[in-house]
Amino acid sequence: MNGTAHMLIGAGVGFVAANSYQTDPAGTLIFVGVGTLAGLMPDIDIDGKLTNRITFSYKMIKYITQLIGFLMMLYSYIDGSGKEKWLGIAVGIGILIVSTQITQRRMLTVTGVGVLIGGLSLQEPWLLLLGAFIVIASFVPHRSYTHSLLGLAFFGVIAHLFEQSIGMEGVYKVAVAAYASHLIADMKFLPFNRRGVKLFLPLSSKEI
Repeated sequence: MNGTAHMLIGAGVGFVAANSYQTDPAGTLIFVGVGTLAGLMPDIDIDGKLTNRITFSYKMIKYITQLIGFLMMLYSYIDGSGKEKWLGIAVGIGILIVSTQITQRRMLTVTGVGVLIGGLSLQEPWLLLLGAFIVIASFVPHRSYTHSLLGLAFFGVIAHLFEQSIGMEGVYKVAVAAYASHLIADMKFLPFNRRGVKLFLPLSSKEI
């Protein structure tokens, strides 16, 4: 199923919950927003539909890194002396080499680390765990752990802590239901899915 469909289903879950809880317009907007995001979260893994939407362009970061490496070499050559000069040039070369390894996939890792740092700065446990979720997702194949019950449970903990943080009842249920809707919509029993989901990883890699 495509990303738009997952997004609409998640938003629908949020809207139904908002009616159930009889929220005001602001609350409805929060429920729909949480449902939309949670409905897309399983696709944050490598090659997932959400990955490129939340990260900076790796090309831009690569160019900036290369420029920093080049300027480091130039500065060290002009102003450096003795060991410091050659150490600076070596560091500049190292930065240039590292820049060749920057890919869009690794930008997802960088994004997760940024969220982790944000969680530490704000002292928000849910944000810390969300950062960890994104970092882990940047190393697992598409339709693997983020599309499993283990991924759902991990995201459920994040949603629970988020609900506690904002003090709004129902957010946890919306997030978990919307996330679960994504897993169901990607299952093999639906005729438009050629692949299923490995729901019981790491105990079983059978697609359902």
